[in-house]
Amino acid sequence: MAKMVLLAAFVSLAGNDLSSYARKAEVTVEVEDKDVTTFASLGWKEVLGGLKSGELSLEMLQDVAATKVDSIMWPLLGQVVPFVVRLDAAPKSASNPEWTGSCLITGWNPIEGGVGDEASVSVGYPTSGAVVRTVA
Repeated sequence: MAKMVLLAAFVSLAGNDLSSYARKAEVTVEVEDKDVTTFASLGWKEVLGGLKSGELSLEMLQDVAATKVDSIMWPLLGQVVPFVVRLDAAPKSASNPEWTGSCLITGWNPIEGGVGDEASVSVGYPTSGAVVRTVA
């Protein structure tokens, strides 16, 4: 089984490469389970998949200078924007899949931390529509 260390992941939001700010990226997807148990199930619960949903979570180092991450994210508040995430910055391939979709920018934390902390921002955005995994 291959092992991997994340060293140069690629993160893009609304067409902006945020890789130089990001230090953590997570794309999670899940499916609701719907209980379809009947008396014929003989006491065993039966489930079917329902609606799918996802989330894009990022931890980034903050930079409030003009054209940097804060000035990129602030105008996106309340918008549904496209995202792209890869485990490596290299082009997508069979060994470097890409996850794409759209997410709703539900919030932005311009100031987060305490005395002596690095200025970082942690956010989580719900996906809107399908999350797609592609390899070529």
